[in-house]
Amino acid sequence: MMSVRDALRSAPIVSGVPGLRLLKVGDDWDLVRTSAQTGLLALAHLRSTGASIGPVLYDGPNERLYYAIATGTADCWDDLPVRHLSTNSWLVAPGMERLDDWFGGWCELPNDDTLTDSEALRTALQHPYVACAQEEARTDAGL
Repeated sequence: MMSVRDALRSAPIVSGVPGLRLLKVGDDWDLVRTSAQTGLLALAHLRSTGASIGPVLYDGPNERLYYAIATGTADCWDDLPVRHLSTNSWLVAPGMERLDDWFGGWCELPNDDTLTDSEALRTALQHPYVACAQEEARTDAGL
């Protein structure tokens, strides 16, 4: 299995944008995308419980977080405010050297092939304070 870090090293550079890479998703790992607000609360929960955390990307312009998880472990997450990215998906991601206030960057990027434990992530996303924050965001948006 190729780690996300190794995939970044070998991924093609996005034309005309130094430091950005094009990662193929679904072979060695999948991604779970969520809003930054929800994702950061879930990340805090995962850290507090000592759960296995793999690569986590913060996409600043779109205010999203992406968690790398084992392929095929989030197929039935329709009840959660996430999008599962797998086979035939691509992600524009910063290389390991890029991190800035505007773009964002890697919140977590292990040196090995560690992935976020998908069941722990699911539990974190269902935690009451995460669910409460999601409801507040929907209310603020008038949904």
